[in-house]
Amino acid sequence: MALPKKQAYYGGEVNSMGIMDMIQSLAGQTGAAAGTDQAKVAGGFIEALTQHPEGIQGVLDAFKNNGMAEHVNSWSAGQAATATPEQVQQGLGGTGLIEKTAEKAGVSPQVVQMALATVLPMVIQHFAPNGQATPTSSMGSMAQQLLNKFHSA
Repeated sequence: MALPKKQAYYGGEVNSMGIMDMIQSLAGQTGAAAGTDQAKVAGGFIEALTQHPEGIQGVLDAFKNNGMAEHVNSWSAGQAATATPEQVQQGLGGTGLIEKTAEKAGVSPQVVQMALATVLPMVIQHFAPNGQATPTSSMGSMAQQLLNKFHSA
């Protein structure tokens, strides 16, 4: 699955429909049971991320602090489409985001790691192009739109 090109920024806002459509489409492509879990995890992760004190910048910092700066740079540039569950665990270990996402999505932490292996690189590419987090207000707006899309699906 090819990732769409990065969206253009206008006054700090980004066209967020591309990422929402892509995540929803991805969730639907992975099979009925897996798709449901992946959609739950994507929504739970975005919800947990909006409540995380440092938001997407905290995720970037956690990956960099855990020796994974090269992976973050690759994902933010759109050069790698997926991660492994082990990379998700290594990068997010200690942040509490895997556990919070599992709680919000109603799935196990292992399911979260497997789903985020696909979802996280897309989230980083779109919310943190070139390794820089978008403004929190913009991210919150996009996250709310994404959650609304999942709840109405």
